Amino acid sequence: MKTFIKAIPKAELHLHIEGTLEPEMMMAMGKRNSVPLPYPDAASVRKAYAFDDLQSFLDIYYNATSVLLHEQDFYDLTTAYLKKAAAQNVRHAEIFFDPQTHTSREGIAFSTVTKGIHRALQDGEKQFGITTKLFLCILRHLSEKEGLETLEQALDYKNIIAGIGLDSSELGNPPNKFKELYKRANKEGFLTVAHAGEEGHADYIWQALNTLHVARIDHGVRCMEDEKLVEKLVASKVPLTVCPLSNVKLHIFPSMKKHNLKKMLDRGLLVTVNSDDPAYFGGYINENYMAVQQALNLDRQDIIQFAVNSFNASFLPQETRQRYLDEIKTFVQHAHEKTDRDN
Repeated sequence: MKTFIKAIPKAELHLHIEGTLEPEMMMAMGKRNSVPLPYPDAASVRKAYAFDDLQSFLDIYYNATSVLLHEQDFYDLTTAYLKKAAAQNVRHAEIFFDPQTHTSREGIAFSTVTKGIHRALQDGEKQFGITTKLFLCILRHLSEKEGLETLEQALDYKNIIAGIGLDSSELGNPPNKFKELYKRANKEGFLTVAHAGEEGHADYIWQALNTLHVARIDHGVRCMEDEKLVEKLVASKVPLTVCPLSNVKLHIFPSMKKHNLKKMLDRGLLVTVNSDDPAYFGGYINENYMAVQQALNLDRQDIIQFAVNSFNASFLPQETRQRYLDEIKTFVQHAHEKTDRDN
């Protein structure tokens, strides 16, 4: 099963590029950019990754991003992720970035962040064959006014930024807070998604759908608390980008065996598996697949369904999506033939 998971073509739809900053790269960039860090080495950084909740993670996460100063830093960070993703047979990635985290620091321009990431995505497609879409995430713990100012900056980069998302501290910052921002984003033609139903209750998902009019829900695991919501999500085929290792690490679920991912899949939800902030939560996409497979006793058909869902939940044009789905079909056929030969 591990070999099968490693080899099956897949898409990743919930990945924060800042969350791929591995401790070794963090230390190296800190040294390169003369940014002092409160850790003597990479091992001590990893020891700090014992989180009580979402906020305790965010506190460390935002501090770590202080080493990212120059366009080359964002290029290097993104390239490192794409190299890792390619090795795990990710064929398409829809990537979040948090410009407000960086532009709030003196001397870092919106263009520095955006151009560094975009240049890496362009080079990555040539080098690794991974197609991508870039999503700007609005920090929900900040005001809508600040978010609108960031959205305004994004208008000059519509050829680079495909969509708008909403992340950071969920509790106390409901989707309704950003009604006008999303109204503007939708009007400007951006794709729109939002984190909802991770720590926030199921009503946050309703708000994201009915007030923000998003096309996809990031996380969304608490939808199972509301049967009417589940029925709507199933009927409307609204994708949910679930991040299992993240959910356990941040105590959304007490253990992987208690995760509701299999129940969501069996209920007919368009649910996908993703890594969120893999440098902090113990694994990239394959590690997430393997963790849920082992804990929830998933079979091959479940894994295939997650892979198929990952492309169907993407914002790829139909022709490209179908090409990837055909890759899965061919892969599965060859895997079955090999199993038959071995038996």
